[in-house]
Amino acid sequence: MAQIVSFTTAGLDPRRKLAYWNDRACESFSPLVSDPADIRSFNGSIARTAIGDMSLAEVYSEAQTVRHSRAHVARTRNSLFFLHLQVEGESINRQDGREALLRAGDFTLCDSTRHYDIIFPGANRMLVLGIPDAKLRRHIASPECLVAIPMQASHGVGSLLSSFLRSYWAACRQEFEDGAAERVTVAILDLLGAAYADIPRARSDCSSLATAHRIRIINFIEAHLHDPDLTPSRIAAACRMTPRYLHHLFSDQDETVARYILRRRLDACARALVSGAQRGRTVTAIAFDHGFNSPTHFGRVFRAKFNLTPLEFRREQLEVL
Repeated sequence: MAQIVSFTTAGLDPRRKLAYWNDRACESFSPLVSDPADIRSFNGSIARTAIGDMSLAEVYSEAQTVRHSRAHVARTRNSLFFLHLQVEGESINRQDGREALLRAGDFTLCDSTRHYDIIFPGANRMLVLGIPDAKLRRHIASPECLVAIPMQASHGVGSLLSSFLRSYWAACRQEFEDGAAERVTVAILDLLGAAYADIPRARSDCSSLATAHRIRIINFIEAHLHDPDLTPSRIAAACRMTPRYLHHLFSDQDETVARYILRRRLDACARALVSGAQRGRTVTAIAFDHGFNSPTHFGRVFRAKFNLTPLEFRREQLEVL
């Protein structure tokens, strides 16, 4: 039986509600802050469960604005994409200069490694599916280029995904046979990949050409993260553009090309440090595998991101597992 953990602000002292709500939301999703329209009457609840290595939560709240700022991004440990599926009411999801208005059944993608805002004008209910970055990339090549695009539930594969997720959540309290979670995960990701495959290229950005170039750049970076000589100049040459144009393509993003490379390398190292298959390997060997050529530099930038040394991170995560 799926284990569902629930939280609610109902019955709490009004002076404690906001802090409690923010703490529970950060635990359930990623670092963020809520700004209720009326803190005196605000109420919210979260019920969440796991589907394999993904998470699924139903969130009810009254009018509020949710912000995942650059400061929150810096505290985000896990690279996740969230699928926001509106069940009741409306929401406005903002990321990368785009804005997705969601009504009942509609959904959109959100990247936890970049800042975003969600505005809930009134009482609403939303399903939030958390998908590990590496897992989603096996079904969607460059999901970061598809955030804040509204996917309507009225037609196409999007309607199938919307119905499937809502039906699964309604049935979550029933017993499933062994292995059911894995099959559900595959079904969800297959439907998600098919839904986004139907998007015309021009919808993915106000400039489809710029988006195509960014996708090319990101794909090249992902394929060469292990190379210590991966630099903006080399990427520009490989993608047949000037370094100046390369940097221009990232100028409206939350991070530079160099910072994107560093973040992706650190995320990969963090996963490797706690991987059962790599427990016998040293921190230095793992760092060198992912493009770092200085253990000292790796230790410094790893601690800056995770607030732990690589060894402390490995020890802490293995104790949890």
